[in-house]
Amino acid sequence: MNHSTKRLAVAPVAGAALLAGVLLTPGQASADNTLTSFNSSCQAKSIITVDKSVAVTMRVEAPSTVAVGDTFSYRIQPSGSSFPDKDSGATTTNLSRIKYDYEIPANSEFVSANIVPGTGINIDNVLPNVLRVNESGVVDSNGKILRLSGNNEVVGNSPTSSTNSEGGIRAPKLKKNLDGTPNADGESWFRLPDVMVTLKAVAPGVITPKLRTAGSAASYGNDQNFNTSLAKASLLGTQWAPTRCIPSDDKSTLNAGAGPLATITVTGPVNNSTTTTLTAPASATTGQAVTLSATVAPAAATGTVQFKDGDANLGAAVPLNNGTATLSQTFTTAGAHSITAVYSGDSKNQPSTSAASVVSVTAAIVDTTTTMNVPSTATTGQATDLWATVNAPGNVPAVGGTVQFKDGGTDIGGPIALASGGAKLTYTFNAAGAHAISAVYSGAEGFNPSTGAAATVTVSDPAPVELNTTTTLTVPPSATKGDAVAFTAEVKTEAGAAVTSGTVRFMDGGTPIGDAVTVVNGKATLQYTVGQTGNRVITAVYTGGTGYKGSTSSPSTLNVKDATTPGGGGGSFGLPGLPTGSLGK
Repeated sequence: MNHSTKRLAVAPVAGAALLAGVLLTPGQASADNTLTSFNSSCQAKSIITVDKSVAVTMRVEAPSTVAVGDTFSYRIQPSGSSFPDKDSGATTTNLSRIKYDYEIPANSEFVSANIVPGTGINIDNVLPNVLRVNESGVVDSNGKILRLSGNNEVVGNSPTSSTNSEGGIRAPKLKKNLDGTPNADGESWFRLPDVMVTLKAVAPGVITPKLRTAGSAASYGNDQNFNTSLAKASLLGTQWAPTRCIPSDDKSTLNAGAGPLATITVTGPVNNSTTTTLTAPASATTGQAVTLSATVAPAAATGTVQFKDGDANLGAAVPLNNGTATLSQTFTTAGAHSITAVYSGDSKNQPSTSAASVVSVTAAIVDTTTTMNVPSTATTGQATDLWATVNAPGNVPAVGGTVQFKDGGTDIGGPIALASGGAKLTYTFNAAGAHAISAVYSGAEGFNPSTGAAATVTVSDPAPVELNTTTTLTVPPSATKGDAVAFTAEVKTEAGAAVTSGTVRFMDGGTPIGDAVTVVNGKATLQYTVGQTGNRVITAVYTGGTGYKGSTSSPSTLNVKDATTPGGGGGSFGLPGLPTGSLGK
């Protein structure tokens, strides 16, 4: 039987140019350019172990449809990669022993695989080639893996592996971008060449090019990982860091990079129509495994069944066994899940899809613990932050629900929605004393309510504000012994306002004279009868009052003279009967 031959054009691609178009035979469907972007979790092991996530894009150019028996080609190209000038204190030297492993797709017969000339960028040492190897990395004409490397010189999973010597494909330290320009950050960019894979379609269905992720290749840090390399650096001597990468966001669960990088539909004569029947439970609980089962009629059908939740695949396709495929599925989100089973078809049986079955998934209910985090003290009239955190077992933050804060048995504020397992109330206390603050979590789907043990906040009134004052004394410059004189003190704030409380004590040197005088509208006046001659040093001492600090006037001198009487008689001050508190009494 003669079959048409369909190949992609293999013209060299320079720099980072896009893939060439497809050379198709008359009547063949057009080719598709498929880009698959994903994160690659990489582990580099040396004197320290470094884990990094690297963004990767795989481009596959392939015919969208071929017929059973057709020989066709698809072209696969990895995105550019780079390594830094320095990392983790070490200065990098180069990257060598670089390899990419691709799976030979199911439903195909391998014909050949070759490097597309001129498509590698910034690489040297051993010329890249494509070898067919088995699971052990040994060249094998029956192997299931296509290895892009430098003659199988890699870090592991090969008879010519090494973790402490350069070899294979090498990316030298050029500090250049893919277009040859200097890299401003000192990174060295490179790209492995494109690979042209030629296959023969075996049966109706699909052919899906993939990276190597089966078996041990899915385990983080394994030599069978699809992308491995050997970093060389200097830090207290030469350091070697074998690096291994899997398509994963979290170093364990495979992501889109482990799925089909393109889908090629294979058409051909199919004899039998099929019926796929799905069996699924009506309800399930998050975190608990349930069984999904699909039965394909006729029972002799071969191929696989892909279980789906809406448009998303649930795990990998499951091979039929006596017409039945089963999948253990653990749902992680609550809600209605529309489950279908898609049979791939084979050379004698058409593909088919089951009717959808709705699985109502409810969240598993767990206990919660509410913990208070409040300050030990607060001040009336000043805003204070009160926190409550709500966790499930294992310190997992609760999701959903509200928190009601309480002062004793009284609600304060309204219910606050839980966010990232926490709730905050900014509250202003208006009464001093001990306040027992607690919080009540309402609970939510999957989370039981809980109440936080009360925590005491001791609230006090703010200290009164006292203003600085100035006291000014007014006394007459002189007086006669036995005369009554007026001493006046004026007390003001720094801003010039009259004080409204407190008393003034007038002093003769260090001795009080008279009684303390109450300040009225900022003034205090004392009438005194002087009873002692000489220069008297008078001061006024303001003792302070509510809201005011005390102050003392500058001293003033009062000159007191003897009194004279007509005829030379000598009068006398300080005779019995003078007012109490007179000067010199």
